[in-house]
Formats: sequence, C-alpha cells, structure tokens
Amino acid sequence: MTDAPALTTHPWFFCGIGGSGMLPLALILKGQGAEVAGSDRSRDQGRTPEKFTWLESLGFKLFPQDGSGMVSADQTLVASAAVEDTVPEVVRASELGCARMSRAELLATLFNAAPFGIAIGGTSGKSTVTGMTGWIMTQAGRDPTIMNGAVMKNFRTPDAPFASARVGKGQVFVSEVDESDGSIALYQPSVAVLGNVSLDHKSLEELRQLFGDFLARADKAVVNLDDAESAALAARARSLVTFGITSADAQIGATDIVEQATALTATVLDRRDGSTHPLTLQVPGRHNLYNALAAITAANAAGVPVTEAIAALGSFTGLARRFDIVGTTASGITVIDDFGHNPDKVSATLATLKAHPGRVIAFFQPHGYGPLRQMGAELAQVLASKLGPEDVTILCDPAYFGGTVDRSEGSERIVRLIREAGGRAEYIPTREECGDWIANNARTGDRVVVMGARDDTLSTFAEGVLTRLKDAL
Repeated sequence: MTDAPALTTHPWFFCGIGGSGMLPLALILKGQGAEVAGSDRSRDQGRTPEKFTWLESLGFKLFPQDGSGMVSADQTLVASAAVEDTVPEVVRASELGCARMSRAELLATLFNAAPFGIAIGGTSGKSTVTGMTGWIMTQAGRDPTIMNGAVMKNFRTPDAPFASARVGKGQVFVSEVDESDGSIALYQPSVAVLGNVSLDHKSLEELRQLFGDFLARADKAVVNLDDAESAALAARARSLVTFGITSADAQIGATDIVEQATALTATVLDRRDGSTHPLTLQVPGRHNLYNALAAITAANAAGVPVTEAIAALGSFTGLARRFDIVGTTASGITVIDDFGHNPDKVSATLATLKAHPGRVIAFFQPHGYGPLRQMGAELAQVLASKLGPEDVTILCDPAYFGGTVDRSEGSERIVRLIREAGGRAEYIPTREECGDWIANNARTGDRVVVMGARDDTLSTFAEGVLTRLKDAL
C-alpha cells in the first residue's frame, strides 16, 4: 500500500476517471498537488462531453482508452476491481511494471492519512448522509475534505458543476464507505456511522461481520437503533451514540414530524440533556429525516454542537439525482430525477411520492443485466406494492456500455413479475420511445420520476422529458 505522504510525489492515471467513484478521488488527489491523468469509455463514446471538458479545464490530461496514457513505470494506475485485465491501460501498465491500486485502496489510504475521519456506512443513504455531514462540518468552520459518490448541490458552482468532492485544508475527512466489495474493512475511522443493513450485494452474515468490525474499529460509533440489524451490532462499538425516530432508547430522536411534498419539519430531541430543537429540511421524505439524524449525530460525535448541526442542515439543498426536482410544467406535471436502483432506494423514493396525492409515472432504467438478475424479483415486488392501480412503471432495456455480460434476461422479465404481482407496467425497449410514451400519456398533477444508476445521461433524459412536456402544452 502506498503511504499517504508519497501520494503526491508521482503521477497517477485513472481508468474510468469520469465514474462516480473515480472522479471525486481524482479531484482530491489533484487538489492535494498530484499530477493526474485519465481515460474513460464514456468520453470515447461521446457521452457527457461537458464533464470531460470541465476536467480538462482543471488541468487533467485525458486520453482515449487505448493505453496511450500509460507512458512511464512511475505512474500508478487506479482501476476498479471490476476492470478486466484485457483493458488496454491494464495491459500497458503491466508491461511497464506500473503499480496498481483499486479505487477503494486509494480512498482508504487518503482517508486513513487524515487526522480525523468520519466514515459513513450502511446499505442506503450513504451519499446523502455524507453530503449532510460534510455541509455541517463546512458550516462549522472545520474546512473538511469530502468524498462523495454524488454531486453535492451545496458545493456546485459554475466552476465546479460536478462537485462530488471538496478538498479542504482542515483535519476532517468525510467519506462514504462501501460494503458491497468488502472494502469497508480497510478504513480506520474516528467516527463510524451505520444507518442501515439490508440485503444488497452480500449475504446478511457477511454484512453483519463487515459492519460489526467497522463499528469496532472506530473511536466512536453512530448507530440507527430503529434498524434492527444495525441495533444488533451496536454492542460491537467501543463508544456509542445512537439515533432513531421510533426507538425510545435513541439518544438523538425526532418528534412532531410534518412531511411536505418537497420539504420536512420535525423537532429533534436530545435525550442526553432533554433539549429540543426545531429542524427544517429542504429535502422530503422520512428517509431523509433518518439521514439528517445520522449527520447531526455524526457531527456531534466530531465535536459540533447539536444546535449548530441542525442550523446548518436548514440550508442543505440535497444531492444531484437524489429526489432531484427537475421542474414542473404550467399544467402541474413534475419531473424528478432519482438515483433509485435497488429495492431499498426505489422503495424510499416511491414512499416519498405516494405520501402526497397525484399519479406516479415511474420510469426505470436498470443499471445492468447482472444486478437485474440478482435483485429483479424483489424490485418488481416493490414497484408492484408501493404504487397504486392508477400508477404505472415503464422499463427500458438495462444500461449496457460493452463487455461480456450475459444479456439473456432483461427488463421484460421484470415487467412480467410486476404484472403478476398486481401492478401496472410497460416494457418499451429504448429510452427515446419511453420519452415518447411519457409525453403522450402524462396528465395534470402527475409526478414523473426517472430512476436508475451508473448512467449520467439519465439527468439529460429527465430534462428532455420536462422540455417535451412543456412543449406539448
């Protein structure tokens, strides 16, 4: 493992530099003074050109994904564990004898080198809790470095349109940490946050081991007592602070909850001293109240007073593609862009939508054939049970950017399973045709939600749907 002080003394090359996990790491490394270059299949295919133009404007040198960027044995190649050995950069790096690090190894090295690390773990909500915690620490004057898998709207500016990272000069490093590849085992946090534990990429037995060890390694652990799996692991913590809404034992709780279509208010109760504090969130949904309580508790464990943390969250504007309201037409049709891609996340998004009147048109682009096979049946059950008889789900073919994956089972199966479970669903192969269907069928008061992951062009699609709906008036 590369030691942290040496991280900026040699050049780096990122294979897939535009990816949601790679881009913030490249920004942080460059912000700390390293020389960073990269390649990306999306750039070669002409997708999201504005992202790559922005990276070049920051001084990143970009190459086609043909191995031409690997020119020296001094370079360290950063590539996700999923990148095949046949990818030209990997082949060339091997020929040159370059060091190679996975995304997770690099992030853990950066994180562990920071004097004070706040690690956000859990199956769902990590990105939002990371954004919230990072915003609190920024507002509290701690000048944190933040690593996120999503663009944080509070840090987005014309000069930083893809602000999924913030490079600070303070002692604090806030990052989401991933259990899906087991890399959560690499982190040594000052504060470890566990929001929830549910089946996603690993068995529950493996998850219990990984998350339990994660809590045990931290100086302080922050745990959601309302989540049974998380609460069962709380005993592993050396020092524990808890939060929750329904649990009477949670040290940080919430009452007087009022959910609105695009916001939420509540009273935060600190049972440690009996104090109460009014909270206003600009993001909707009970899941975001849990996210807020996690962030308040994490920041408090890092020394920020509860009142200060709550005040900061009043100006938290959310993350791109996390229940991101693209706009509303004059006839009252609202388009929402959302990262929902697994059963838990889709369920939370649909619950937020169904808490208020109006038909839902749920467009879903699966983020791959493999994930669809793994969680398709559970996903179909969520889409069938959370939506009503007037609502409709539309699926196009899964995202596919090349490779050798088995494509024999696709979205048609999910549509069949939704119908068998009593829901309404349509399979329309291409995204363009789905846009046609929405433009022709949406009516006053509808909420159109665009869901999916691993494809930045979904945001462009959502904006296009809104434009078409406005033009149709």
